[in-house]
Amino acid sequence: MLGVLLAVFLLIRLVPGDVVTQLIGLEGSLPQGRAEELRRLFGLDKPLPHQFAEYIAQIGRGDMGKSLRTGRPVGPELARRFPVTVQLALMGLLVALTIGLPVGVMAALRRGRAGDYLATGFVMLGLSVPSFWLAVLLILLFALRLGWLPPTGYISPAEDLAANLRHMVLPALALGMVLAAAITRIIRSSLLEVLARQYIRTARAKGLQESGVILKHGLRTALIPVVTVIGLQFGTLLGGTVIIEQIFSLPGIGRFALEGINLRDYPVIQGAVLSISLSFVLVNLFVDLLYGFLDPRIRYQ
Repeated sequence: MLGVLLAVFLLIRLVPGDVVTQLIGLEGSLPQGRAEELRRLFGLDKPLPHQFAEYIAQIGRGDMGKSLRTGRPVGPELARRFPVTVQLALMGLLVALTIGLPVGVMAALRRGRAGDYLATGFVMLGLSVPSFWLAVLLILLFALRLGWLPPTGYISPAEDLAANLRHMVLPALALGMVLAAAITRIIRSSLLEVLARQYIRTARAKGLQESGVILKHGLRTALIPVVTVIGLQFGTLLGGTVIIEQIFSLPGIGRFALEGINLRDYPVIQGAVLSISLSFVLVNLFVDLLYGFLDPRIRYQ
């Protein structure tokens, strides 16, 4: 997390211009003295090591700072937007698992046949199509042409759960299809490897039903690399929310970060990236702990 903070702190300051430059561009011009006064007010006149030390001290106190544009604390704003991003990422993950697992299992069980070739085509297509382009196609088809789902906007689940789900279906589909293709590819190769092992042949020789052999003995072991991919790809899901939230006008952390980037609002960018990175670390910790449940041979002391 410290490495993420340092990288983001330095990279955003390599971008030409700062928040004062943006203000000058919006207001036409500012007196030179006024521009320097604003930089002193925002602390931008201090050396970078001093600015970074102050920011780390703020984070240590649980304070993510205040927006340079609005003056509002970043922490409460992130807390308000975080549930939107988490819901989008989880629904995208649900879409990926709902599509990827059965298609991957079908491809493994029908290796070399039509089902396998169709699944391979789906994988190639899913990994090739950018999520933002798929989002535009989904809006054109299901929202504008068919009129089944709303194209943009957000309604809180506390206000209307059904309307909330209708607004989140298209973003979740756009976000989850790429991961669905990756899961299909991994589960196919992993399940084929597991089904060739000796204990699977032993289970079949004992007269167990084929469905029990596949689901209980084969699929459970084959899920370990899938869980690894899900943990690693969850960061991609969170990163993908930046563009998806902008396209569908969702008030999540990704859109908040994009607004901060456009306005050179350093505390907003740093707080958003910190929240996404922390979520990624916690998800991968949970994935590591889940290994022991999926495979009894794995034990953590």
